[in-house]
Amino acid sequence: MTTSANDKMEKTPSESETITTQVVYPNDTNPMGMLQGGKLVQWMDTASAVCAQIHAGKIAVTVSLNNVVFLNPAKIGDVITIKAKMTRAFGTSMEVFAQVWARSITSTEKTLINEAYFTFVALDADSKPAPVCQIKPVTKAEKMQYVLAATRRENKQAKTISRKLFDESAG
Repeated sequence: MTTSANDKMEKTPSESETITTQVVYPNDTNPMGMLQGGKLVQWMDTASAVCAQIHAGKIAVTVSLNNVVFLNPAKIGDVITIKAKMTRAFGTSMEVFAQVWARSITSTEKTLINEAYFTFVALDADSKPAPVCQIKPVTKAEKMQYVLAATRRENKQAKTISRKLFDESAG
């Protein structure tokens, strides 16, 4: 019996790291000639979904997007590089950290323009949540992201409980 990569108990973040590149065209921009935030988030979601699906070996769907930070604008003609990397897996869900850089085609200097955390759930053939293997962080940065992912998850769960309590009291 052979074991596939998807049957592993743990995977390192680098095993599913996804890097993609886009070019900002006029139809991607606002009237000021800057990349629209929604278009950038779409590109980030796609790269992050690929990362999560490679990790899970299954289809994964976006559950949430958190801590989106627009740091700098990108302009028409800029080359956009998106790096998506697993931070942690929780049973059937996975957190992916995405960072985005912009670079003018005439420059070698990259500027960090955005970062965000995406949460995905892996699905089985019946579209039900499916278990995923755990993350084995290797580098110092990966270990820190791994630890902080649990805190981010707890904060999201607390917000969900708070929202439900508010909805009950308002209803």
